[in-house]
Amino acid sequence: MPISPVTAHPLSPRSALVFDACNAGVVLRAVLFVQVVVATVAIYGADSIWEWFSSAALLTGACLPGTLVWLITACSLKHQLQRLGTRGQYLAGVLLGALAGLYACAMLEFVGIGKAPWLASAVTGGLLAALLVTALVLRARGNTPAQTQARLTELQSRIRPHFLFNTLNSAIALVRAEPAKAEALLEDLSDLFRYALAEPNLTTTLAQEIELAQRYLSIEQVRFGERLQIQWQLDENVHSALLPPLLLQPLVENAIRHGVEPNPRGGKLQVRTEKRGNEALIQIINTIPPTPSASSTSGNGIALDNVRARLSLLHDLQGSFSARARDGLYVVRLSVPLPQTA
Repeated sequence: MPISPVTAHPLSPRSALVFDACNAGVVLRAVLFVQVVVATVAIYGADSIWEWFSSAALLTGACLPGTLVWLITACSLKHQLQRLGTRGQYLAGVLLGALAGLYACAMLEFVGIGKAPWLASAVTGGLLAALLVTALVLRARGNTPAQTQARLTELQSRIRPHFLFNTLNSAIALVRAEPAKAEALLEDLSDLFRYALAEPNLTTTLAQEIELAQRYLSIEQVRFGERLQIQWQLDENVHSALLPPLLLQPLVENAIRHGVEPNPRGGKLQVRTEKRGNEALIQIINTIPPTPSASSTSGNGIALDNVRARLSLLHDLQGSFSARARDGLYVVRLSVPLPQTA
């Protein structure tokens, strides 16, 4: 059965500009950025640390709600703002920033600071919004080349000559004894290469990544036989979660290469998916050889760093990645947010 085509979710600077305002990482950075600006501004009118702290606290009480209003409004109107061009989105972001500045000024007047700086607040809010919008655009533009470079790096580690030769040798050995199994093996290999060499997309689903990993492991199962024990514990409720393409397969490949292949007795590999609140939890667990060789550990850190970077590009602070050895097992753990429709 051929692998289903990857669902593309193209992200261009035009569409990603407003979408990022709904990202938890963007919200945190925006709030911290405004707080740094407020703390810096408060220094100029303070004669002591206590006076600076009081001024910063007063300005924070006004600017923080204004910042949250800007973020909430930009996120709530993302579908309407997305229809605008790049200039239109810039202008809308600046205007929303000016309105947020007026809202912050209204908060200052409410607490009774005297004459409220309405014009200065509107200009400051628009300027800070322009800086935030520019940061979002640059982040969106930087996403595509980073994804492409990461994909090329993954492809180089994915289609290794020794893997191809071992698969073909296994197929040749099966041609006469078990022709049906040899045919299935070559079909899996063909689908694996077709997927890896397809046109690059920014996202795919966990279900498609699992299907690709299953095809890869079915090939390795023929090669290792009883030395490789595979266990799947899959929760289909989380298989709509989005991942960067070719993310899961290199992780199971690492598990084979560093956990099963160096061990004369073979090893065990377990892949788990489950739902934890509004997140999809993915775990790849493999046994560790008693005496790991130098070749079995080289390159492992680079591959894991690559996966961590690609996951961060797609999900920012909403995604998490960890890898560690414990009790004779190597555990790779990924957590990604579930789509709102899941």
